[in-house]
Amino acid sequence: MKKPASLLGNKNKFLILGCGFSGSFFAKTIKKYGCTVFTSSRSIKRDPNSFVFNSENGEVPDAKIFDGVTHILSCIPPDKNGNDPVLESLENKLQNLSLEWVGYLSTTGVYGNTEGGWVSEIDQPNPFQKRSQNRLNCEKRWIESGLPVQIFRLPGIYGPGRSTFEAIKNKKIRVISKKNQVFSRVHVADITNAIIYLLQNKSSLKFYQIINIADDEPCSQLEVMQYCYNLIGSKMPKPILFKDVKEELSPIAQSFWMENRRVSNKLLCETLGYKLIFKNYKIGLKNCYLNT
Repeated sequence: MKKPASLLGNKNKFLILGCGFSGSFFAKTIKKYGCTVFTSSRSIKRDPNSFVFNSENGEVPDAKIFDGVTHILSCIPPDKNGNDPVLESLENKLQNLSLEWVGYLSTTGVYGNTEGGWVSEIDQPNPFQKRSQNRLNCEKRWIESGLPVQIFRLPGIYGPGRSTFEAIKNKKIRVISKKNQVFSRVHVADITNAIIYLLQNKSSLKFYQIINIADDEPCSQLEVMQYCYNLIGSKMPKPILFKDVKEELSPIAQSFWMENRRVSNKLLCETLGYKLIFKNYKIGLKNCYLNT
């Protein structure tokens, strides 16, 4: 990736709405480029660059937070009614800002189940789960807002502190096998660095409103688990067939296994020229292992 450039510097003010795993990583990284960064929280924090935004109880940021904002990244999922909390509470405020860019983190779940087939940005979304339908509705609302929004569809996200290693360590893991089942994934660092790459090269790249960010190699969950157990030098428990444990799983866990697709990153990596830091789960998980 390019060195910090004038396109990202102290003239830029970012608001990160929803500072969870991905949002926090992005905020921490973008600060290194000299940008001013404010992050939202549901309650007051000591950090002077943190502000309160809680759509559930109507707490919205003070007007001064928006002064000079040039970029916004929203990582907030749909609310319980399936609406986008940011647009429901703040759209009028955002419309009055001189925004250069808005990013929205969505999910590849909007593509639905393709029985292991590849999906790309040109494919018609066909969400299988209610939560994915809600995400698609939020995407549409962002597009209809007329704001300079770019939507990033993400598969399973992992990184240091949030990977299979933690599940193994906490003994909250079941080794489940399902024939021909694959999952796509992405390291949190590639989400952040892909977005920064696009912002740095905004003037020279064709603008695409919807972009997948995923690694090169979708694979089975079993392969990932075996690799992790090998790295830590432990024996992986004998796999259990999905059909034998399906009824014991939570609805969320069941839904995780009911969709099967491979997510293409060709638009991002071939057309737009982003070079992945972690091209596959082996490189990415080794990074997690060395940083835990």
